[in-house]
Amino acid sequence: MDTRRKVAIVTGASSGIGLATAKLLVKKGAKVALVSRSREKLERLSKKLPGSFVVVADMTKEPEIQSMVEQVKSHFGRIDILVNNAGQGYDAPVEKINIKTFHQVFDLDVVGPVFAMQRVIPIMRAQGGGMIINISSGTALMSLENMSGYSSLKGALADISLIARKELKNDKIIVNVVYPYITLTDFEKNTIRDSVAGKGEDEEDGPFKPDTAEYVAQRILDGIKSEEAEIYAHDWMKKIPKE
Repeated sequence: MDTRRKVAIVTGASSGIGLATAKLLVKKGAKVALVSRSREKLERLSKKLPGSFVVVADMTKEPEIQSMVEQVKSHFGRIDILVNNAGQGYDAPVEKINIKTFHQVFDLDVVGPVFAMQRVIPIMRAQGGGMIINISSGTALMSLENMSGYSSLKGALADISLIARKELKNDKIIVNVVYPYITLTDFEKNTIRDSVAGKGEDEEDGPFKPDTAEYVAQRILDGIKSEEAEIYAHDWMKKIPKE
């Protein structure tokens, strides 16, 4: 899909991958709806992004998601792209997973994106097509100790994306899933941890250096342009063996 003159919703747009993606989409000619819980951050960002539109919404609350989609449709007249980026990490051994916390992260990482999809699909269908990009995680491709909660949720989002892609094909609504690698954002800082030691800010996992948010945003844009089903931050991720 060509992003020029397209209307895109980016959730989690106030920082990290969402922020970088919003900036890149505007640079490439899209009109962007900036969505997060932080009005102050979004309004500062909007001043730097011509034609952008601020919508404050908590992506765990269905009424706010529905209102967000309605506001964007009312403001721009259409919705061409949805980037479901908002999410949070949760690290805990299976034995120590706090079920209440797991429900909360599930609502943000899976239910919120699915509900947003449900709200934009009829709009895109009426327009004759559109694109939905769901941001999963490289952890969904791995079996990592203490990360079963988070990786399972991101794996679920990936599966939902690929199935929706088949279901919506005849409606010309393209759904793809992006698998970022470790990224230099505040994600680790904001990750919830139960009985798991936190990581140092400069710690690097795996054989490769972490990516910048701008790099991941470019991969998201690559996915929008190529319309491929699965977009990996790096080619080696396609061959990760689960142990």
